[in-house]
Formats: sequence, structure tokens, C-alpha cells
Amino acid sequence: MSFSALKDVRILDLTSVVVGPVCTLRLAQYGADVIKLESPEGDLMRGLGGVSPSGEHSGTYLHLNRGKRNISCDLKSAAGREIVGKLVEWADVIVANMRPRALEKLGLNAQTIRDANPGKIYCLITGYGTDGPYSGRPTYDSVIQAASGVTGLTLERDGAPAYVPMLICDHIVGEIAAGAILAAIVEWRATGLGRSIEVPMFETMAAFVLQEHLAQHSFDPMVGRAGDRRLLTPNNRPTQTKDGWISFTVNTDKQVRAFLEATGREALVQDARFATVGARAKNNDAWFEVRGAPLTERTTEEWLALFQRADIASQPCNTLEQLVRDPHLTAVGLLGEEDHPVEGRTVTIRPTIGFDEKYAPVGGFAQPIGWATESILAELGVSSASADSD
Repeated sequence: MSFSALKDVRILDLTSVVVGPVCTLRLAQYGADVIKLESPEGDLMRGLGGVSPSGEHSGTYLHLNRGKRNISCDLKSAAGREIVGKLVEWADVIVANMRPRALEKLGLNAQTIRDANPGKIYCLITGYGTDGPYSGRPTYDSVIQAASGVTGLTLERDGAPAYVPMLICDHIVGEIAAGAILAAIVEWRATGLGRSIEVPMFETMAAFVLQEHLAQHSFDPMVGRAGDRRLLTPNNRPTQTKDGWISFTVNTDKQVRAFLEATGREALVQDARFATVGARAKNNDAWFEVRGAPLTERTTEEWLALFQRADIASQPCNTLEQLVRDPHLTAVGLLGEEDHPVEGRTVTIRPTIGFDEKYAPVGGFAQPIGWATESILAELGVSSASADSD
């Protein structure tokens, strides 16, 4: 099954590393024709995140750049500038995550492109936007985690700041950018009008944090401390079992009663501090001390079976090695394999969004640098000889 909602949409991908490729990967999965432009040196992500048999593609690069055609040229050369000009003419949507000043120098900023082509949709993913005091500063995911308060949450809970050990800001902002582009495409199809879209990472992630943790500071006057106390208590963490760790959550009064009974603490069912949602909120630390107490008298599997019978949401704390062998993921076929022309046998991850009870195909392999250059140049009417002349 091929999901082709965007089959008539042509996207020029001027992005690199993670946040931009996440965005264009999602659009490619929806059927868009995505051309990824790389310099001869290649996307930095090709070498980050681990090594590969050839040294040309990290695993992350392979997973984030599926379903895209790859062209390579030097934007500083006359031939490269001719090629990118043709690509801009070809594209309906341009996505970039270079710094604004660099884009202006190359003539690839939104204003330059849309002054000449008002019908284009242009999406710029930035670190800090283009109009604030941080504008133009370099940034990466970890820096945004710190600036937006993500690391401050672990500072409050654990006494030391810590990064989420994945590029969580890049993934969130990339998906939001894809959603903004989809909204602009809906308008463009109806009216022919283009849009200049800007998605700043800092503001976006700050909003995410504050939506949950502004909490009692959401009122004027404030009615308590900022931060969702349930999430910030040190006892809100996976629970140790006899042979490992388990994660579970109980929120409703019914779930709490079932949990207390399943763990042999029936006496606490009558404790007024824990009887209702409101009471538990007022006695948050005491409740999470009960909830977070070790469960070392049984194994993880035994607790999972007990919690399942009590209809309590629970799962083991999978390691990465356990995750790829998870029976549910195996049953639904999340992971597959294919032969890559450079890397040999590689693992694939299929799209996870279903349409009409089916998933979109995994898409073509992530291409080596310049893999489709000649065919794209022919499509643009540019000879490869002229492209190589500079």
C-alpha cells in the first residue's frame, strides 16, 4: 500500500543533522517527492551517532533520510548555484535549517525566494527564531534542552541537571514543522498562495515545558509553586523488582485501590490522604513514597501478570537490546531488513501511522552522497558536464 496524499508535492530539503531530516522524512512518508541537497562533504549526521561498515552512513542517518532522492553540489560554485536555482524553481516547498545569515548569503532565505516565487511554501527551522536577542546563535539539541528547562526538571527532581539521552527536541520540533507545512499545503492547494513558516526550537520546547510545568504559576496571583509535583517528586521513577525494573502508573481512584490491594497494602485503601485524586495531590510526596517503594518480593514478570489482572498500566523497563526483541513490536512488524547498496544488510523501521488499517511502505533506502545527482540534473535540464565544470 502506498499512501500518496502528497504525491503531487515537490520538496527541496536543505536540512541536515536531525530536526530538518525528521520533518522531511514525515513528508516523504506521506508521498512527497523529496530531494535532499548535500554539499560534497555530506550531512554531519552521516558521521555522528556511531560507525557503519563503510563509514559513510550512521544508523541515524539511514533511518532519518529514507525515501529521499540525494543530489550533491557545491553551493559556493557557479554551477552549484545554477543547480540550486533550478531546484528552487522545481520545488513547491523549501525546508531549511541553516542559520538565517548563511541562507541570506546564498540567496536561499525566505524573502529572496518568495519575492521571486510568491507561490512557494518556505519553512525555516531555527534555534531561536529571527527576531529575538538569541537570533543567529548556533545550537544543538542538548543546548535547547538546557535553555528550555528540560534539564532544569531533573535538577529540581534529582539535584543535578541531566539531558534526555536522545535528541528529543530535534524530533519534537521536526514533527511540528512537518505539521505546519501540511497546514500550508492545504491552503496552497485551495488558493495557490505560498507561506513563509518559521519554527524556532527554543520557543517551541519552552512552550512544551511550560504547558505542563507552569502549573500553579498559571494563575494571577499564583496559587503555589511552578511544576507538576507528581512528575518532579524523586519517587516518580521506575520501581525495582526482584530481578529488574518495572514502570506503572495509577491515577484514578479505582486504579489506586487496585494497586494497593495488588501490592498487599489494603490498609492504605482507607487512608484519607490517598482516597481521592484531590487528596493525593495535597499529599503528593507521601503518596509517591508509597507508590515508589521497591517491589522486590516478586519478579518483574510476576508483577506484570498481577498488574494486568488488576487492569493497571504497566510495562517492563526495556533496554535497547530488549526493545528490538519486544514481542509486540515483532508481531506488528515494526522492524525489517533490506540490502543497502553501500552498507550491506541493514535494519529498517517502518512508518508507524496507519491509514485504512495499513501502514505506508518503509520507502527507499537512504542514498549515498550524490546518488541521484545525474538523474535529477537530467530532470532539471542541466548537463552533468556543466555541473562539473566549476
